[in-house]
Amino acid sequence: MQPQPNSLTPLRRLALHSTSTCSAQASAYGKCILGTYTDIKKDACKDEFVKFGACLREAMKRKW
Repeated sequence: MQPQPNSLTPLRRLALHSTSTCSAQASAYGKCILGTYTDIKKDACKDEFVKFGACLREAMKRKW
């Protein structure tokens, strides 16, 4: 039995949502990291990371 084309594995769903659904949050987090990577301090990009993580958790909710 082959899986239906629209059913994605959790890892593929994560990849899809991190690049499409949460692209704005991912971009903001990436820009923050890029801007501070030479002098990174703990929690330097915490706000961006929290927003990105919340978006992914919301997008990855199980739908069954």
